[in-house]
This record gives sequence, C-alpha cells and structure tokens, in this order.
Amino acid sequence: MLALLQRIDRAAVRVQGSVTGSCGRGLLVFFCAERGDTPELAAKLARKTARMRIFADDVGKMNRSLLDVGGEALVVSQFTLAADTSSGNRPSFAPAAAPEDGRRLYELYVKALSREGVPSVQTGRFGAHMEVELLNDGPVTLMLRAKA
Repeated sequence: MLALLQRIDRAAVRVQGSVTGSCGRGLLVFFCAERGDTPELAAKLARKTARMRIFADDVGKMNRSLLDVGGEALVVSQFTLAADTSSGNRPSFAPAAAPEDGRRLYELYVKALSREGVPSVQTGRFGAHMEVELLNDGPVTLMLRAKA
C-alpha cells in the first residue's frame, strides 16, 4: 500500500468540471492499494500519515504532524503509483489491487484517517478522470509504503 504525501497550502480535485473535494493547509495524499493489501495496512498507513512530522515547528524544523498543526487532507486514488517500469517503455499496472479491492481499501484508508483525528478529510472520486490542483508548500513530498 502506497501513499504519496505532498505538503500543501491548498488543493482541490475536479471531476467533469465540478469540485469533489478541496482543502486548505495540510496534505494532498495520492493513495494506491496493491495486490494482497489488507484493511489493517490501510489503518496502519492512515496512522502513519496523520503522525508524519513534516510541518515546521517554531524554529523551522520539520517536527510537527498533520494532527499537531490541525491540518486538512485531500485523498485522491492513484493506481498508477503501483506501476512497474522495470521493463520496456510501457508501465505495467499488475501490482495494483483489482478495482473493487482498491476502492474498498481507499474508502477504509479515508475513514481511518478521519478516525485518527484529522479535522477534515476530503476525497476525489475513485476510478474517475480527475483534475488535481495544488499549491505545494516547500515543496515537501514523501512516499509512504505499508507492507504486511
């Protein structure tokens, strides 16, 4: 299971021109479930996401978490994070979870992130073509991976 975290000042996602989710200061999370991932991994990854210390403290050191700063989250499904690019020029998406499993784990991750105490968790639309707009802060971008 993968989560690409981007520290943001704001972000929004649109489907067919309509905003489906937006947030202010916090994290834009691109989420990807892989084959064999479990609900327990979704909860573990949500806990790690909420507690990852990537926001500046009073002296500018990355020492505060999303929870510490009361930040928001926008979670967007992105199966392409599982791409295998090791052979040839066309990526293989075989490592990604089947769509029905991916949707279930995406929804569990979103709920778990809310349960962790993130005050606002917004989403894109699973499986849709989305336009994502963001104002990156830093930039700070981290890849989190949870494995069984």
